[in-house]
Amino acid sequence: MRPVARLLASALLGVALATPARADPQQARAVPARTVPVPETVSPQMQKLIARGPTTPVAPRTADEWHAVVAAASEVEMTRIAALRQRFSVVVIEKRIAGVRCYEVTPRGIPARNRNRLLVTVHGGGYVYGPGEAGNLEAITMAGFARMRVLSIDYRMPPDWPYPAAMDDAMTVWKEIVRSVKPARIGLFGSSTGGGMTLLMVQRAKAEGLPLPAAIAPGTPGLTSARLATATSPTRQSTMS
Repeated sequence: MRPVARLLASALLGVALATPARADPQQARAVPARTVPVPETVSPQMQKLIARGPTTPVAPRTADEWHAVVAAASEVEMTRIAALRQRFSVVVIEKRIAGVRCYEVTPRGIPARNRNRLLVTVHGGGYVYGPGEAGNLEAITMAGFARMRVLSIDYRMPPDWPYPAAMDDAMTVWKEIVRSVKPARIGLFGSSTGGGMTLLMVQRAKAEGLPLPAAIAPGTPGLTSARLATATSPTRQSTMS
């Protein structure tokens, strides 16, 4: 037997020996229920969340039920957005770009180096949450911290507008933007759903022969470095001019 084969056989044997045998159902023992205390090593806010216990969400079954759930979530989000607008002192203007509703977020006192730069964002929300102003949380936050103009695309969403309506809206806006702003001065970003859409927009732009953004920031845990490598053009600079 070759050394590699012997090594593999030894490893498999070790796994087999280390794997416990299945217990006989008739010999199984029941573990009595017990109360697990809330840990004291986390913040008070986290303690409250843990104390609530697990919940089992029920998915809406009709379009009207979806609208009600999204509206309730938007109401909560708007409270956070109102606080952020005041904190960062930004101006939010609703506008139409090639027929698609967008929101332009402008911070006060933009530095000279950022006056010709633009950030474009597609918001998160599982493709169903965050319609209208409720989708501007990240746009306002980024505008405040980066001190740059941010354009948030309010793309159409299910249940009224299924795929590919969201991507079509995003690409419609992108095609219009690059006519007036140099792509080397545009950054594209989004989280969760927006992270996936960020990469999809780059892929579609490449397929359709459109200019690519100077930088992208897809903030989604499921996106690996390999996917990022395939989504970014090797000839495009990685920083905004």
